[in-house]
Amino acid sequence: MDVIRQKVRVDFEYPVYFTSGVLTPSNLLLRDVVARSADQTPSDLVVVVDQGVVDHHPALLENIAEYGQRHRTVLRIAGPVVVVPGGETVKNDQRHVDAVHRAINEAGLCRHSYVVAIGGGAVLDAAGYAAATAHRGIRLIRVPTTVLAQDDSAMGVKNGINAFGKKNYLGTFAPPFAVINDTSFLETLPDRHWRAGVSEAIKAALIKDRSFFDYLEEHAAALRSRDLGVMEQVVRRCAVLHLDHIASGGDPFELGSSRPLDFGHWSAHKLEQLTDHRLSHGEAVAIGIALDTTYSYLAGFLPEDDWRRIISLLPALGLSVYVPELEQNLHDENRAGDQRPSVLDGLDEFREHLGGALTILMLRSIGAPFDVHEIRRDVMIRSISVLRDFEHAHRLREERHERHHLPEPTESEGTGR
Repeated sequence: MDVIRQKVRVDFEYPVYFTSGVLTPSNLLLRDVVARSADQTPSDLVVVVDQGVVDHHPALLENIAEYGQRHRTVLRIAGPVVVVPGGETVKNDQRHVDAVHRAINEAGLCRHSYVVAIGGGAVLDAAGYAAATAHRGIRLIRVPTTVLAQDDSAMGVKNGINAFGKKNYLGTFAPPFAVINDTSFLETLPDRHWRAGVSEAIKAALIKDRSFFDYLEEHAAALRSRDLGVMEQVVRRCAVLHLDHIASGGDPFELGSSRPLDFGHWSAHKLEQLTDHRLSHGEAVAIGIALDTTYSYLAGFLPEDDWRRIISLLPALGLSVYVPELEQNLHDENRAGDQRPSVLDGLDEFREHLGGALTILMLRSIGAPFDVHEIRRDVMIRSISVLRDFEHAHRLREERHERHHLPEPTESEGTGR
């Protein structure tokens, strides 16, 4: 036998910037990001924008055009801005990726050109997939506009869309050229998306940094009341932890079977599908964290005090730990394949997506995770029951609290006059 073994080493480096008002013409950051690799001619940009961002920032498209005009010696907006729907809609329909591919083709972009993606994590995933597969890779600049995208998904090297009813079935590993976190976009987020993004910060704290978890506990009320200064600190710390794991975790392209940054995600991905995406990704991750934390406790891995701290922080931030879909078809041992899906199907799908043996992260304590390769069905079902009871008790307490703090009735209201 004759064999030649070739080893290729490729180094990637990409900056993550923090700014405000990135598309204000006086803010030179985007211009300078493009200029660091530009030659004598302006670089071409195709801009992809989340429809939800356009809705909350009606002047955005005009701002993009004005920015391009002001800095035309360095960059050129090549063709109309591509506006795509946000959320899982953009990842569930191949036509949106096709629209980005079409814009890239019609603009004549090359590998030294740019796709600038402005939006939530799903839009960044889909636009990144289009950029990575056109010419086998066009430079991608991510401008995440949600908490979840700024503290988690925009930091990584993955892009993808959904197919065959499975999360991120089609995708690539392709690092961005740069990431620009613009805090001004967070100010217009609906409360629901503000809260949901913190779930990924909790995840990072649980697997990487106990002191960060302490910070989240101490500032839960400020986060829930939309303190932008506190959120900026949370986003930055979470981004640092995420980037550190990619750089030093030893498996940036997930060639192995362990995926620490997806703690709580095996059930979260399945819950998104089971709820027809009524749950956002961040909301589903919060429930997934609660589920695996409870399993860790009931299986004897995690001390009760740590479990109670974790399970209490989630509702303190306005996040649910249970939805009825957790129990859908749960006790039907004879269900026919995927015709009657259960959240436990997420275990097989998670293993298939990564390959190798089933590897699920659990907790020994806050900040101390470890891998397990077998999940006891009875303990997982019991964990779901515990979450159902906890959520029910929490809602009763909230209702009693609200009744207790109702304003006193006026005289006419009290007498029926």
